[in-house]
Amino acid sequence: MTSFNREKYIAISIKSVLDSSFKDFELIILDDGSTDNTLKIANSFAELDNRVRVYRNEKNLGDYPNRNKAASYAIGKYLKYVDSDDLIYPWGLEILVSTMEKFPEASWGLCSQPQDKNKIYPFVLTPEMAYKSHYFGLGIFSRAPLSSIIKNSVFKEVNGFSGKKHLGDFELWNILALKFNVVVLPQGMVWYREHDQQQMNENRQDLTVNFKYLIATINHFKYNEEIPLSKELKKKVLVSHHFSAISSIMKCLLKLKFRTSFKLLRMYLFCKIRLGVND
Repeated sequence: MTSFNREKYIAISIKSVLDSSFKDFELIILDDGSTDNTLKIANSFAELDNRVRVYRNEKNLGDYPNRNKAASYAIGKYLKYVDSDDLIYPWGLEILVSTMEKFPEASWGLCSQPQDKNKIYPFVLTPEMAYKSHYFGLGIFSRAPLSSIIKNSVFKEVNGFSGKKHLGDFELWNILALKFNVVVLPQGMVWYREHDQQQMNENRQDLTVNFKYLIATINHFKYNEEIPLSKELKKKVLVSHHFSAISSIMKCLLKLKFRTSFKLLRMYLFCKIRLGVND
């Protein structure tokens, strides 16, 4: 659990973890230099429950670097993120862990998925199936860290989150899916809170944020030969994302959002230069 100025919510988040039916866990809380009572509240729980360990960064690291540092303290088999403004249901941890144990061939899992009427949950996807499911199906990589459970050893093998703002989780799911099977779980394990202070608001309001996902996908598909899709399917993904990027720029122009259009165009042209003008 990473935290930064979450005094309104962190007590409820901590309590949701401690109320889990699954009891064999350590709750690592890493505060990123809060200036309110967040740290004090976290320490009050640590005084009452020896499963809770609280740390504080000397300087603010930001979202994904802080997640990586929090994971570095973990000694358990699995990593499960519960943000300091979100909740995990009492049965959530038990179901997540037992499912991972049931499917030892998988190294990570994602819950809170849209319902696939043709599947009985949970089920395992190979790397090829995972990529097809995301890029030609349900978009399974569009999940926040709250929806994940990852083997600690695998997380460290791929060096965790990239650290890029907004993109860290999406990039990690793409990287993990290159060679590790994933368990797809149903909804109802966790509860995601929406409020004005969270970074996710930028995803909803700032057009450049969603555009970054398009550019990240284009770069990923051009630079990773390991992607477990045929050449034809890779080309389809690239063509569709190039088209979406150009469409986004045109929509901004039509809405007379010239400053935003220029930002998107600059990002897209930089991507094209890196990849080669003919790509």
